[in-house]
Amino acid sequence: MYDVSIIIVNWNTRELLAKCLRCVQETIQQVSYEVFVVDNASTDGSQELVRQEFPAVRLIANAENVGFARANNQAMQVAQGRYILLLNSDAFVKPGTVDTMVQFMDAHPEAGLSACKLLYEDGRLQRSCASFPTLATELYIALGLDKLFPRSPIFGAYQMTDWDYGDTREVDVIMGAFMLARAEAVQQVGLLDEQFFMYSEEVDWCYRFQRAGWKTYFHPQAEAIHLWGGSSRAIKTESLIRLYRARVQFFRKHYGGFQAGLYKALLGLNAVVRIGPGAVYYLTRAGADSRQKHQAFCQLLKAIPSF
Repeated sequence: MYDVSIIIVNWNTRELLAKCLRCVQETIQQVSYEVFVVDNASTDGSQELVRQEFPAVRLIANAENVGFARANNQAMQVAQGRYILLLNSDAFVKPGTVDTMVQFMDAHPEAGLSACKLLYEDGRLQRSCASFPTLATELYIALGLDKLFPRSPIFGAYQMTDWDYGDTREVDVIMGAFMLARAEAVQQVGLLDEQFFMYSEEVDWCYRFQRAGWKTYFHPQAEAIHLWGGSSRAIKTESLIRLYRARVQFFRKHYGGFQAGLYKALLGLNAVVRIGPGAVYYLTRAGADSRQKHQAFCQLLKAIPSF
């Protein structure tokens, strides 16, 4: 048995994957580990890269893109580690990160899940924890109150913007870019829900862990660089629609159809605010990204009835 099984799901991120794997090899010194790469039918040479340059890595080559949850599950079903680390291909662990997190989990037997601190490439803090979404938090987001009062423990509750990420604490949700799970807890809680093709699968998993009595921790004494969400990256319409479709799916699964219906109404309000009053903000800003965001919310409003 290994201390940790590291699972990296990849889809056409060959160069990032290579850097991710090199970081794993170069930074883990104390714990035993195995690495899986689950490739979702990449066409950029990712599979050949793994076979040729990382022969010790166990490659699972899918013939089609089966989604994030199912791909992780494929590896989890054969993983032999005491812990399972879900690691994004665009997340680069620092020296000692995995060692420290395994030691942290060993010292906290009540922990089912844990996460390290994530940073952008320029060293800025990346907010990677959240509370479970509720109708109240979604209303604050729709009205922009979370942006107007980010230090408020009420209005900033969803993204925990009143917190500086400086201390170890129990949280509701951690980002799937670096998610360390106790294998014993996974056996009790179950694998990722494959009904979530993309987005909200980690929120659903964290919710199920909590309901089963396991705690989820954030531990800032270990760090990783994660490229996701940089301000220069454009928001694609399809991704935005998938994001909110999955959020409706989470509400329906855990809170029931009535609350899911109310959330769809709040989501419509969110889109209208950004299409109407928000147009002044989006369309007067320079660059194609702002215009694309405005267009994405227009398409989201049309898609909501089908959620």
